[in-house]
Amino acid sequence: QVQLVESGGRLVQPGHSLRLTCTDSGGTLKSMAWFRQAPGKEREFVAAITLSGQYTNYADSAKGRFTLSRSNSKNTTFLQMNGLEPEDTAIYYCACSQNSYYIGSGASEYPYWGQGTQVTVSS
Repeated sequence: QVQLVESGGRLVQPGHSLRLTCTDSGGTLKSMAWFRQAPGKEREFVAAITLSGQYTNYADSAKGRFTLSRSNSKNTTFLQMNGLEPEDTAIYYCACSQNSYYIGSGASEYPYWGQGTQVTVSS
Protein backbone atom coordinates (compact mmCIF):
# COMPACT_ATOMS: atom_id res chain seq x y z
CA GLN A 1 0.00 0.00 0.00
CA VAL A 2 1.57 3.25 -1.17
CA GLN A 3 1.31 6.07 1.34
CA LEU A 4 3.17 9.23 0.42
CA VAL A 5 3.88 11.95 2.92
CA GLU A 6 5.56 15.21 1.94
CA SER A 7 7.34 17.59 4.27
CA GLY A 8 9.63 20.58 4.20
CA GLY A 9 7.44 23.26 2.69
CA ARG A 10 7.48 26.71 4.29
CA LEU A 11 7.88 30.41 3.64
CA VAL A 12 11.26 31.43 2.26
CA GLN A 13 12.70 34.58 0.75
CA PRO A 14 13.60 34.83 -2.94
CA GLY A 15 17.01 33.40 -3.70
CA HIS A 16 16.93 31.03 -0.75
CA SER A 17 16.93 27.25 -0.79
CA LEU A 18 14.55 24.60 0.46
CA ARG A 19 14.55 20.81 0.56
CA LEU A 20 11.33 18.89 0.27
CA THR A 21 11.07 15.29 1.42
CA CYS A 22 8.65 12.57 0.35
CA THR A 23 8.47 9.34 2.30
CA ASP A 24 6.59 6.27 1.13
CA SER A 25 5.53 4.62 4.35
CA GLY A 26 4.20 1.68 2.38
CA GLY A 27 7.67 0.85 1.18
CA THR A 28 6.66 0.18 -2.42
CA LEU A 29 9.68 1.00 -4.51
CA LYS A 30 8.75 2.65 -7.80
CA SER A 31 9.81 5.66 -9.81
CA MET A 32 8.67 8.86 -8.17
CA ALA A 33 7.98 12.43 -9.16
CA TRP A 34 7.17 15.88 -7.89
CA PHE A 35 4.47 18.11 -9.27
CA ARG A 36 3.29 21.52 -8.14
CA GLN A 37 0.15 23.57 -8.38
CA ALA A 38 0.07 27.33 -8.00
CA PRO A 39 -3.13 29.20 -7.16
CA GLY A 40 -5.38 29.41 -10.18
CA LYS A 41 -3.12 27.24 -12.30
CA GLU A 42 -3.06 23.63 -13.38
CA ARG A 43 -0.84 21.08 -11.72
CA GLU A 44 2.52 20.91 -13.48
CA PHE A 45 5.39 18.48 -13.57
CA VAL A 46 8.59 19.41 -11.72
CA ALA A 47 10.91 16.39 -11.70
CA ALA A 48 10.99 12.60 -11.61
CA ILE A 49 13.48 9.87 -10.77
CA THR A 50 13.74 6.17 -11.52
CA LEU A 51 13.83 3.57 -8.79
CA SER A 52 17.56 3.14 -9.24
CA GLY A 53 18.11 6.88 -9.05
CA GLN A 54 20.23 6.65 -12.17
CA TYR A 55 17.87 8.63 -14.38
CA THR A 56 16.06 11.87 -13.72
CA ASN A 57 13.84 14.19 -15.69
CA TYR A 58 13.26 17.88 -14.98
CA ALA A 59 10.85 20.50 -16.20
CA ASP A 60 12.53 23.42 -17.90
CA SER A 61 11.59 25.62 -14.95
CA ALA A 62 13.50 23.29 -12.61
CA LYS A 63 16.63 22.61 -14.64
CA GLY A 64 19.74 24.05 -13.08
CA ARG A 65 17.98 24.99 -9.86
CA PHE A 66 16.32 21.84 -8.53
CA THR A 67 17.88 18.46 -7.85
CA LEU A 68 15.89 15.29 -7.20
CA SER A 69 17.49 12.37 -5.40
CA ARG A 70 16.35 9.38 -3.43
CA SER A 71 17.29 7.01 -0.65
CA ASN A 72 15.71 3.63 -1.25
CA SER A 73 16.75 2.34 2.12
CA LYS A 74 14.56 5.07 3.60
CA ASN A 75 11.86 4.95 0.92
CA THR A 76 12.42 8.68 0.54
CA THR A 77 12.97 11.20 -2.21
CA PHE A 78 14.50 14.62 -1.75
CA LEU A 79 13.79 17.67 -3.88
CA GLN A 80 16.52 20.24 -3.32
CA MET A 81 15.39 23.63 -4.58
CA ASN A 82 17.90 26.43 -4.92
CA GLY A 83 17.50 29.98 -6.13
CA LEU A 84 13.81 30.02 -5.35
CA GLU A 85 11.67 32.64 -7.04
CA PRO A 86 8.19 33.94 -6.25
CA GLU A 87 6.99 31.99 -9.29
CA ASP A 88 7.91 28.79 -7.45
CA THR A 89 5.17 29.44 -4.92
CA ALA A 90 2.83 26.46 -5.05
CA ILE A 91 1.65 23.34 -3.31
CA TYR A 92 4.20 20.65 -4.09
CA TYR A 93 2.97 17.09 -4.47
CA CYS A 94 4.89 13.85 -4.42
CA ALA A 95 3.69 11.10 -6.74
CA CYS A 96 4.53 7.46 -7.34
CA SER A 97 4.26 5.51 -10.59
CA GLN A 98 3.35 1.88 -11.12
CA ASN A 99 6.78 0.79 -12.27
CA SER A 100 10.44 1.39 -11.64
CA TYR A 101 11.32 3.35 -14.76
CA TYR A 102 8.64 5.89 -15.78
CA ILE A 103 9.88 9.45 -15.33
CA GLY A 104 7.70 11.28 -17.78
CA SER A 105 5.63 14.35 -17.10
CA GLY A 106 2.20 12.80 -17.44
CA ALA A 107 0.30 13.12 -14.20
CA SER A 108 -2.03 10.30 -15.18
CA GLU A 109 0.91 7.89 -15.12
CA TYR A 110 1.30 8.43 -11.39
CA PRO A 111 -1.65 6.83 -9.62
CA TYR A 112 -0.45 7.55 -6.10
CA TRP A 113 -0.21 11.03 -4.61
CA GLY A 114 0.61 12.68 -1.33
CA GLN A 115 -1.39 15.45 0.29
CA GLY A 116 1.04 18.18 -0.69
CA THR A 117 3.25 20.67 1.11
CA GLN A 118 3.02 24.44 0.70
CA VAL A 119 6.02 26.37 -0.55
CA THR A 120 5.78 30.15 -0.46
CA VAL A 121 8.54 32.34 -1.84
CA SER A 122 8.12 35.92 -0.78
CA SER A 123 10.07 38.80 0.71
